[in-house]
Amino acid sequence: MHNSGSGSPRPRGLVRGTLGMILALGAPPLLFYLLRFFGASVYLALVVVAVSTGLPALYSLLRAGSHRHPITTYFSLASVAAVALAFIPGSPQFLLARDALITAGTGLWFISTLRASRPIVYTLTKPLLEGRLRWPGGWEKHWESAPRFRRMWRVSTILWGSGFLLDALLRVALAYSLKPDAVPAATTAMYLGTTAVLMVLSNAYYIASGMLNPRSRLFAPSPGEVC
Repeated sequence: MHNSGSGSPRPRGLVRGTLGMILALGAPPLLFYLLRFFGASVYLALVVVAVSTGLPALYSLLRAGSHRHPITTYFSLASVAAVALAFIPGSPQFLLARDALITAGTGLWFISTLRASRPIVYTLTKPLLEGRLRWPGGWEKHWESAPRFRRMWRVSTILWGSGFLLDALLRVALAYSLKPDAVPAATTAMYLGTTAVLMVLSNAYYIASGMLNPRSRLFAPSPGEVC
């Protein structure tokens, strides 16, 4: 029954979000190295990269009536923040380390959503996987009635938020320890690695918690809950 609402919007949203993520990750380092190849200084290349990625992102955010995927919106906001940070005076190392501020802000944002009605990892995952790929449907019903289900998503949100904070610390270390030309490639690779590790850990946690088992205690209602 839950498959009736899982038509074309979800695949389109997933593809759009994935393409936006690939573009947001791949375009900045490629542009940086292209500018360096043609003789631009490290500082100028970083500023141009920030502006060239930030202005389209700002347009996307301001465009009226658009229905953006949450992942695309996140990368757009990060790009706009990078533009603001690019014009703060400092050394090339400081400008290279600015991404750490964005990543740290992301981690703190994730953790802050524990106080919201739904943690951000639940909000981002639900439209992609609810009722798909052997994942169960009826998440809102489980959220309202099953305390273990709610706890699982809160723990996962803490995991992702802590991972982003650790990523931010490593970015600062790379910015001040590597040669400037090596940092964009290194931080991009580190982001991909961090994301991959967090995805493996969080999915292992979901499976261990019983997410793919319809009879798991994960979905058991709290005592006194009327089913």
